[in-house]
Amino acid sequence: MNGRITISDLLQAKRDGRAIAAVSCYDYTTARQVSQTGAEMIIVGDSAAQLMFGFDSTLPATMDIMVALTAAVRRGAPNVYLVADMPFLSYQVAVGEAIRNAGRFLVEAAAQMVKIEVSGAHLDTIRAVSDAGIAVMAHIGIRPQRISTVGRLRAEGTTAEIAMQLIDLADQMVRAGAGALLIEGAASEVSQIITERTEVPVISCGSGAACDGQVLVAPDILGLTEGKLPKFSKAYDDLGPRSVESFRRYADEVKTRRFPDDEHSYHMKPGELQRLGALLSRES
Repeated sequence: MNGRITISDLLQAKRDGRAIAAVSCYDYTTARQVSQTGAEMIIVGDSAAQLMFGFDSTLPATMDIMVALTAAVRRGAPNVYLVADMPFLSYQVAVGEAIRNAGRFLVEAAAQMVKIEVSGAHLDTIRAVSDAGIAVMAHIGIRPQRISTVGRLRAEGTTAEIAMQLIDLADQMVRAGAGALLIEGAASEVSQIITERTEVPVISCGSGAACDGQVLVAPDILGLTEGKLPKFSKAYDDLGPRSVESFRRYADEVKTRRFPDDEHSYHMKPGELQRLGALLSRES
């Protein structure tokens, strides 16, 4: 693909049966690295509240935080398809406010699509945001912003009744104007049905291999996340311990005055130290 990846490219990938690789990251440096791979999409998720700021849920993420992070990612990855996560309370209060906040991501951060965690109650919001000319990804299945009402996140669609509700919700969202779906933590059989019956790209976050694409968070991919990874995630490196060791070596060299050495220091031009000595002598 030449130039910036667009929704047309993603739709063509779906039609061609080519899997879409998506990464969730939150900063310029990581985005630059992702942009040098075959990944087509970056999702700037509100999981930044946990992985960047150390909160125990996604709820503390604000619009200002998310816009700033999304803009940084765009500067680092100018050509990927960029999706921005609408944080808690940015779209629930009023439809007009949802449109205004979604528009901020396009205008201030050059995002191409916004993602909204949805239930049937958000159909009007999806329709209004889409009608305003803003591409929207409907996030179904596990919805982390609902943590205060559900208490614990668990797999979705594991019974026929709940599976049917997910399938119906996906259909409704696409009819309302959603240009893509993200399914989190749902049974793979259900995600396959949804993927096969919809024309928009379907991205899986822990919802099986049959979706049009997959997304994982960058810290998990790199092995930077402490503790046990979610069942659906996978580490492709072990940078956490390696990073700790690098910081330890740096601290040891500073404490033993081995860093900085001559090679990593600036010096006066030849003869200037003697001239400085003469100037100091005159001063005294």
